Amino acid sequence: MPCLGCQLASKELPVYVVFEDEHVCCILDHDPFNEGHVMILPKQHIHDVDELNDQTSLAIMKASRLLSKALKRLFNPDGITFAQNGGIFNELSHYHMHAVPRYKEQSFADFYGDETVVIEQESALKTTQHAMQQVIHELTMDHTI
Repeated sequence: MPCLGCQLASKELPVYVVFEDEHVCCILDHDPFNEGHVMILPKQHIHDVDELNDQTSLAIMKASRLLSKALKRLFNPDGITFAQNGGIFNELSHYHMHAVPRYKEQSFADFYGDETVVIEQESALKTTQHAMQQVIHELTMDHTI
């Protein structure tokens, strides 16, 4: 069975890319905790964090910094949680890191809750994608990252 994470990172499945470079593809989570919830996926198949090479590790951290700045500018969250689940908790069978804008009243435990969450409508994901792409473009053009 093909790796779901590889299919997402290579855009073989429908995704909403907000940023990519030669090592990573950053996409909106189709089932976001909050608007702007992004997943950072290596383009190379990697299952766990200890398998990352130096180039991919650096690309993930650079993307994390860029996404953090973009999320702060767009959504003014009280904080951003970066989370990565390894081993049997990795539901994609492919390394990925979540970047989740969060607000004061939200418990981190809710991120892992079993409550049914409505999948974001395609039009809302497209709107968020375009807004994030614009801010990321401005940040990279201003050399603020």
